[in-house]
Amino acid sequence: MAPRRIQVLDTTLRDGEQSPGVALRPHEKAAIARRLEALGVDVVEAGFPAASPGDFAGVRAVAETLERATVSAFARATDNDVDAAVEALQPARRRRVHIVLATSALHMEKKLGLTPEQVVERAQSSVARAAAHVDEVELSCEDATRSDPAFVARVCRAAIAAGATHINLPDTVGYALPGEYAAFIAEVREACPELREVTLSVHCHDDLGLAVANTLAGVQAGAEQVECTINGLGERAGNAALEEVVMALDVKSEHFDAVTAIDTTEITRTSQLVAELTGVAVQRNKAIVGANAFAHEAGIHQDGMLKDERTYQIIDPARVGARTTLPLGKHSGRHALARACAALGVDLAGDALDAAFRRFKEKADAGGVVHLEELFEQQEVVA
Repeated sequence: MAPRRIQVLDTTLRDGEQSPGVALRPHEKAAIARRLEALGVDVVEAGFPAASPGDFAGVRAVAETLERATVSAFARATDNDVDAAVEALQPARRRRVHIVLATSALHMEKKLGLTPEQVVERAQSSVARAAAHVDEVELSCEDATRSDPAFVARVCRAAIAAGATHINLPDTVGYALPGEYAAFIAEVREACPELREVTLSVHCHDDLGLAVANTLAGVQAGAEQVECTINGLGERAGNAALEEVVMALDVKSEHFDAVTAIDTTEITRTSQLVAELTGVAVQRNKAIVGANAFAHEAGIHQDGMLKDERTYQIIDPARVGARTTLPLGKHSGRHALARACAALGVDLAGDALDAAFRRFKEKADAGGVVHLEELFEQQEVVA
């Protein structure tokens, strides 16, 4: 049998933009959306049209721009939100309204002020209202992992009957452990057989650093769509990072028996554009797209890398549009130094290499970046 096809919904332009201090203008949203489409995402969640005129314009700009990917607009389960989403999506080739409605007792009582019966009715009416105007409707059971699974199943059943094509069971506050999340999904699926008729989605936050692990657990539990952001942007500690989820599915494809349509060679370029336009820098040790993700300074590692890159890399950097680097620092060995000098046109061996290596270690131990030119007279360093 062919591996399962996992859809990728990118919510950088909605949940990612909800990161404190991030505000993308419509043309910036359109630029990122074009890059996401080149990356191969199935769905671009463009924003929350009812939130502000600027966000409405941003969703409209994305809807006018994309040629292949479905464009999703976010909405609460209210008539005004749904209508704004439908209107903003009008130019899109394929349109989806993504409705969020809380299902946990805490959220229903304290945030919504609704009874469980009213929540079920709201799910039905809002989904039906959206389904009359767009190609797809997704319902997210907000705070699902702190909800009663039986009640979540009831809400899902009502939404599907009203026309929902996608059901999302999010770990909204990053509360679940991977095993708990998988068990929760299995329980809801058993209580709501109708979920087999639609696409089941997972959307995880990183409050406990488990967003990617939980997303992958959701895939193993039967989810057919993952919701992610570039660089892991998002509320509080962020969302599951698209690049990490996708590459985990890629590297461990035999384990998951699942594939995406992502062109992984576009990952680094997409990450850089998002960092540039949002102003949120990528931490150096960030998996897949961090500056150190394919950098090896330790002498033991550099020695192995010079012999065979597979010794310390499980991903070919070219696979994600990056490259290996062997930065020189206090932990580097003489082989790496000799290789770096040769690249500058200085071939060292024997006593000359020993002397250069001693000078290098002295400078490296002082801290900071070591520039090889500092080790030699200027006339000796020629390309």
